[in-house]
Amino acid sequence: MASVEPFAGLEPRELEQVAQVAIPRTFDRGEVIFREGDSGDTCYVVRTGSVSIRHEHMDGRTLALAELRSGAIFGELSLFARERRSATAEALEPTALVAILRGDFERVIKSSPDIALTMLKALANRVRRANERLLQQSFQTVAGRVASALVTQVVARQAEGAPEVDVLIRSTQAEIAQLAGTSRESASRFLATLEREGVVALGRGKVTVHEPERLRSFIH
Repeated sequence: MASVEPFAGLEPRELEQVAQVAIPRTFDRGEVIFREGDSGDTCYVVRTGSVSIRHEHMDGRTLALAELRSGAIFGELSLFARERRSATAEALEPTALVAILRGDFERVIKSSPDIALTMLKALANRVRRANERLLQQSFQTVAGRVASALVTQVVARQAEGAPEVDVLIRSTQAEIAQLAGTSRESASRFLATLEREGVVALGRGKVTVHEPERLRSFIH
């Protein structure tokens, strides 16, 4: 818990209070954790596995907002407000989470109000960084967005022990396109270009990034 951003600034005693109300939960691949529009009263921290966060447009299109892995937190705004979920969360592989219910969290912060203040500051920083990423993405080409999505995947897997080169990403081309905010056809064309240049190798439901540093040169 101490490595998860909203909790990172807490004192050991405060971390222990939060940990005491944390509930382990597991989900199989393809299992939905919550759906867009559901009422929210729980936040989650990823222990192992991965979770896709996606938003569905009224015209039927689906936009993948993020792929979260070990140490990531999601649904945290439900701890502070009774709002409906703004996106759908789905396990991309067998996934272990830690859940914190709003009612339990409210009892914790009533005994230690500083916990809420520390977390709100961390959440404000997350919102600021998200806005900066959206602004940057709005000026990127399709190639730049796809390359950025792949680099993000590479960094996440290297943090889990993947090598410096030949990094295996178990995502379909459709999932990569969603993360990049573009069509599958556009993403596939650029991925094919990367494969011809030897930067990546494509397979069924996977992409192997041979040269992550070369991939970064396509981000513009």
